Amino acid sequence: MNKMSRGEFLKLGSLSLLGALASDAVLANDTFFSADATAKVDHELMKKLIATNDTSVKLVLQKGLPNTGIRLSNFRPLATTIAILSAAVSHKDSAFYKSEKLVEHLNQTADILLKSQYSDGTLDAGGNRQSPPDTAFVLESICSVATVLNNHKQEQLEGLRNKLKKFIQNAGEAMITGGIHTPNHRWVVCTALANINSLYPDVRYVNRIDQWLAEGIYLNKDGHYAERSGVYSAVIDKALITMAALLNKPELLEIVHKNLITYYYYTEPNGDLVTVDSKRQDQFMNLTATKFYLQYRFMAIKTGNPMFIAMVNRIEKTPDFEQYVLKDSLVSFMENPKLQQQIPADAKWNLDFEQFFTFSNLARIRRGKTSITLFGGNDKPLMIVSGRSSNPNFLMYRKGEAVLKYMRMASSFFRMGYFSSDGIEKVGNKYILRETKEADYYQPLAAEFIKPDGDYQLSESKDRRFWNKMDFENRVASNVKKQTTIIEIEENNGILNLDFKVDGPPNTEITIEMCFKEGTKIEGATLGDKGNYFLKSSIATVSMENDSIQLGPGKAEHQSVNNLDSEEYTYHQGSLRTDGLHVYVTGFTPFHHKMTIS
Repeated sequence: MNKMSRGEFLKLGSLSLLGALASDAVLANDTFFSADATAKVDHELMKKLIATNDTSVKLVLQKGLPNTGIRLSNFRPLATTIAILSAAVSHKDSAFYKSEKLVEHLNQTADILLKSQYSDGTLDAGGNRQSPPDTAFVLESICSVATVLNNHKQEQLEGLRNKLKKFIQNAGEAMITGGIHTPNHRWVVCTALANINSLYPDVRYVNRIDQWLAEGIYLNKDGHYAERSGVYSAVIDKALITMAALLNKPELLEIVHKNLITYYYYTEPNGDLVTVDSKRQDQFMNLTATKFYLQYRFMAIKTGNPMFIAMVNRIEKTPDFEQYVLKDSLVSFMENPKLQQQIPADAKWNLDFEQFFTFSNLARIRRGKTSITLFGGNDKPLMIVSGRSSNPNFLMYRKGEAVLKYMRMASSFFRMGYFSSDGIEKVGNKYILRETKEADYYQPLAAEFIKPDGDYQLSESKDRRFWNKMDFENRVASNVKKQTTIIEIEENNGILNLDFKVDGPPNTEITIEMCFKEGTKIEGATLGDKGNYFLKSSIATVSMENDSIQLGPGKAEHQSVNNLDSEEYTYHQGSLRTDGLHVYVTGFTPFHHKMTIS
């Protein structure tokens, strides 16, 4: 593998990449091209970065050093602090340029970091003890700092540079030999190794990178990494961009390019990210596209792709841009001056689209102010663990500020919980979701399996609903009950016509649950117990500011809307119910109901 120095990395920004990275989702003649050598610096953005970084410095100084009497369990904030202070003391336009007070604070902070480092080079991170991958996340900031300090040498910072060098090289030993937990950790560790090698070259770093890269970087046809997670896609994209440059592997940018196209479609007009299909913790979190800002900016400058330019401009207008980008990203812009280049203020790009991600079983539709997400891609069998998709939200609908956070459907059928579709079938402009649930009863054991003391093995029932000392494997299942659910969703210019059909044992309670953003005004539904609304036969209007959504007609045949989750949750008093205003449509099997959302 060819290696590249830090200086060459920065020069890469002015070199054309080898070949064209084609994608069906971009213009046919869209190619990766060299940046204009006369490109202007985005002075407005740089002023904001410097000013916000200076504000962060003031907060750090006001807060003071961490209490050394209490051992830290998370070192990423400490590394971020070092990055913020180092950028300020090194940038000539900062109010803290060459500040002796900052130099002193930096040295004391670096001492805490070094003192906390184990002899094997690792740090702790919460419950992860002596963790190589978590140390790699810390190295991301510390290596950027080392690069900036090397490029803006000040005699008074020599001691700090030596301390950081010691920390980095100690950690490098852990990166060479240490293991990982999750798919994205491999590329975080590789990036740490590439960064360290660019600062202090050692063939062992490159050899370890080769070992991890030999496993291959998974990206499916939808443009998703293995974890299908917004949090970790942003992490991987940043890692691959760095590796592409430092290891002279521009082909890695092909992967980044495809993933960023996917997350363009996963971004709501206000910058929120669709996370419903994630296989990690963010499937139940609210995220924004700010996590991808540096990645989109780098690739927008590198490729000129109008889709990426549009994303950069959109993210810069989001409410959390200052908090999550401006506050601590100055060091990244100093490390890689290519990020400082101006990009067009606007890009001509059709904001309306319909995109069906067949591997994820997720559809994204945009019609003007209306944004729709349909999902039917849970991992089966459904299990509530990290690394598997289990979010029961199958429909999300937005019209400006009016937001249907999710629609779910639950059944009291053997307390098996929410509907979870077995994929999505697309027929014309109709999306079809289906699920079949089965539950069993059990016959007495045959004579050859009987134990007089009744001490049978603790085992799982055949329908996976519960465990008991019943030797289910050797019992005959009988009285098998089956429930089939079909939901047809037809989309016409942002209007959804929904057709629900649930068949199976009669008189089973069916509940359609809709959760709207906090602060929503609801008209046309009846307020019941515990703040729940029931939509009867009428049409409801839900409004936020100047935007509204109409839905209905409804049906309200029962009010059993508590404990809709399966026993996997309710046995432990857990629940998936979220904050917001909840509106219910209820009935009994055989259940057939049509409604419209517009």
